[in-house]
Amino acid sequence: MANPVTIWTYDWVPEMPRGHVRDIRLRWALEEAGLPYRVATVPVAERGPDHLARQPFAQVPFLEDDGIRVFESGACLIHLAEKSEFLMPRDPQLRSDTLQWIVAALNSMEMVTVPWWYIQTKGVADNPMAGWMRKRFERLDTVVADRDWLVGNRFTAADILMADVLRIPAKHKQLDDFPALTAYLGRACDRPAFRKALQDQLDHFEAADRKRNKADA
Repeated sequence: MANPVTIWTYDWVPEMPRGHVRDIRLRWALEEAGLPYRVATVPVAERGPDHLARQPFAQVPFLEDDGIRVFESGACLIHLAEKSEFLMPRDPQLRSDTLQWIVAALNSMEMVTVPWWYIQTKGVADNPMAGWMRKRFERLDTVVADRDWLVGNRFTAADILMADVLRIPAKHKQLDDFPALTAYLGRACDRPAFRKALQDQLDHFEAADRKRNKADA
């Protein structure tokens, strides 16, 4: 049996980001692929030299797999996908398609959705990113209108990343005008592997709450 992959997340986060800390992408991928893994933590309050040695921006997630260390959720996801044909097809064209959609999720979608979300949290009435984000949704809605998944009509690691990028805008009702995108996200989030990954992350931080409360008692 293969050695378990170790993925790192924070030891605790406040309520708002729970369910969206990006280790969920790796949990989801590992659950889909049926690969063994364990979860380790770094302190969110003290991002010290050990953390910086593994992730120079003091973020999560990062992973270790048989001595190989990787940081950034997209890079980690590609590493995991290379271990499983379920996540990354071996056909050369489909493999390239999977990689291009992983990069598209990060560079064409998340680079717009994250600034939009950040500005939104500041209560800005006229979010300057809204029009740009909407144009990206329009184009992606057209893509998924005639297919269930992004690559070869089969689920891949690209769908993990794209769906996760879409979850926060959907929570803020930004996908309401895009029925194909809404259906696509629904299919992805209805997968048992996603539901388990989400619940495991929520449970992880709820356990951290109990530990903190006990320490304060």
